[in-house]
Amino acid sequence: MAAKKNITVTREKPTGLNTHFNVPGQGEVTRGELARQVGQGRHEGYHTRKLPDGRTIVASNPDGSDKNNLG
Repeated sequence: MAAKKNITVTREKPTGLNTHFNVPGQGEVTRGELARQVGQGRHEGYHTRKLPDGRTIVASNPDGSDKNNLG
């Protein structure tokens, strides 16, 4: 069974880029901090992607459901 995905977006830019997230037990964290934590394997069910401009974003692992995607 896949891990429960319970990280939610709290702020985003007008372009749609997610900038801040609510992480249970931590409160609000920035995109960069969350990407660092995901890269360290601290959040099962998520991975990071590099954008062409060099920024790192967090994405939920695919599981066939649109209901638990970030954003």
